[in-house]
Amino acid sequence: MPAVNRSVAIIIERLNLALGGAERSVVEMSRALARLGLDVHILAAKGQSVARNVHILCEKTRGKRTWYFTFKNALQEHLSHNHYDIIHSTMPFGFADIYQPRGGSFAESIIRNAASYGNRFIGAYKRLTAFANYRRTLLLNAERKLCKNPRGPVVAAISNYVADQFRRHYGLNDARVAVIANGVNVNKRIDTARAYKLRSQIIRTLGVREADQPRFFLFAANNFRLKGLGPLIWAMRSAVARTGRRCPYLLAAGSGSSGRYRQLARRLNVDKQIVFMGPLHATGDALSIVDVAVLPTFYDPASRFVLEALAVAKPVITTRFNGATDLFGNRRHGMVVDEPENIEALAEAIIYFADPDNVKQASAAIVEDNLREKVSINRVAKELLLLYTSLDQGR
Repeated sequence: MPAVNRSVAIIIERLNLALGGAERSVVEMSRALARLGLDVHILAAKGQSVARNVHILCEKTRGKRTWYFTFKNALQEHLSHNHYDIIHSTMPFGFADIYQPRGGSFAESIIRNAASYGNRFIGAYKRLTAFANYRRTLLLNAERKLCKNPRGPVVAAISNYVADQFRRHYGLNDARVAVIANGVNVNKRIDTARAYKLRSQIIRTLGVREADQPRFFLFAANNFRLKGLGPLIWAMRSAVARTGRRCPYLLAAGSGSSGRYRQLARRLNVDKQIVFMGPLHATGDALSIVDVAVLPTFYDPASRFVLEALAVAKPVITTRFNGATDLFGNRRHGMVVDEPENIEALAEAIIYFADPDNVKQASAAIVEDNLREKVSINRVAKELLLLYTSLDQGR
């Protein structure tokens, strides 16, 4: 695709790669767009200006967060002095050309967060009290207003799941929705020495031998509750009891508090089959030494972790509440469970991939179907460029 002479401003609240997937996605996306010849600038309220194209607009305001209207005013001031052909926002600002919510719709996130508590009374309470959070309510209302405005921005949904959310919750018509499936950097280098050391540490911790051919399932998330670690541990109990010598082992990684999950593992007598790894230095290194990626999430607009696993030909297990399911075939490249609380279905998926032949077959299918290209951030950039062009032509 030829280079084009077009400037783009990408708006994000905070530019800090340690915060999570949304921030990494924006940086990777900006670099992929720049490779296509676009002049890309990132406009953030807070963060570090590490390059000339990164503009921190509210660095003098206090606190980790910036008030919505403070950021909005700073953006409008910046835009009054700087011209961009396309304004691409990850926050609900009506003056943008494109709204791309990395976390899906605020309405759906409230509902699914409440569901993750596993108790209908607690869930109902969480849904009711969600509106006591002023910031979340403000953003929800801004999102709703943006969708009701017929001249508002196009919503660039990162999955069909997200697109459906905007249709269901806000009645947005198809002309205002463009689905551009999420993607990741597929060219990350694996540090083989570090990966080997990590696997050796895990083997020693579990007290097994390589000769035993242990089957490793990697779960990686920071919000253990929302991403389904509780149901996963219950499913492990069932799977371990039914797999015999092909006993699966779970590697749970992330910065979330693990105390209650360690206690659950002990209570279910599967603590010898689970290693709590803490935060990962490099997800790619960990994926290189495991057999399967598993994320039985209650809510994920399009999980980077699942896409990173597919990029290195690892089968995946997740739920229908993960928009990343758009990019792989159920029962060919992995397994999609209907509900995270469906312990039996989750256990069956684990048992299926405890068989090395099934892992090899799924991995071969991922390579054969070229999912690496399908989940690439370069594919995302090309599709965004087409959307930018269509918006220009429509003006």
